[in-house]
Amino acid sequence: MSTIRQCLEDYLAARRALGFKLQRQECMLRSFVRFLESEGATTITTELAVAWATDTKESANWRADRLGAARQFARYLQVIDPKTEVPPAVLLPRASHRATPHIYTDAEVAALLQATRALHTISRATYATLIGLLFVTGMRPGEAIRLDRTDVDWDHSLLTVRDTKFGKVREVALHATTIAALASYSRQRDALIPRPSSPTFFVSQAGKRLIPDAVDQTYRRLVRRAALDNTSSRRPRLHDFRHTFAVRTVLDWYRAGLDVSPRLPLLSTYLGHVDPASTYWYLSGTPELLSLAAQRLQRTLEGGESS
Repeated sequence: MSTIRQCLEDYLAARRALGFKLQRQECMLRSFVRFLESEGATTITTELAVAWATDTKESANWRADRLGAARQFARYLQVIDPKTEVPPAVLLPRASHRATPHIYTDAEVAALLQATRALHTISRATYATLIGLLFVTGMRPGEAIRLDRTDVDWDHSLLTVRDTKFGKVREVALHATTIAALASYSRQRDALIPRPSSPTFFVSQAGKRLIPDAVDQTYRRLVRRAALDNTSSRRPRLHDFRHTFAVRTVLDWYRAGLDVSPRLPLLSTYLGHVDPASTYWYLSGTPELLSLAAQRLQRTLEGGESS
């Protein structure tokens, strides 16, 4: 019979042929296979899957995701090896509610950028530029990591975002200052890594494309160094820059006295949301935004202005 490692390669190839990206799941499953091999296991058991999934200091939802990845692989493997056990989903359920996002302040972003100075050479420039790009565009972290050099249109100040969450392509317009920052990074990158092994825009220390899990680990260190790990009920994430961008955009509209409702579809398009409901979720639970919306509604009811 094929080894579990060989079966994993076949599983990843089969799933990707169906259109699944599996970047995060691949990292998880390679870790799982290494764990199984260290235990001398030749197949998956529920006990081993749970032991691996819970061998982390991360959140309960992260553990549930790890077990979920192992469960899907086990279903595939069970067809080949009937002795394979498929862990029940009820063992490590995900929390039913969505975590409250962290909305970054300008001071917190400045502290994070300052924290990147502790990184070495190219990583210092890479993470400072990556954080800045996410902050001013609201891109998904994975979208930024997957950018290639040819995806930057310097003449028209545009980024082409390919292979998005929903398999679409969209263009992201950039401010002149953002283009200047990307150009500055490009010069530093090319000077430090003159012969990269990948066409990726953002490079790792080895001149390769950034690995999502490695990016998350580095970002957690930056959050601790910037003393942001105790600023809210949960640790700020890279993805929270997306929430921050959406909230700040709508706040700016309200402060400028603009009619927000017809502009929300534009924000959804810019963010690459298929369903506008996703954009509304990004805007929920922000006290200042709720206050401004309430003031606008009150003035409307009093006949002071149109909504």
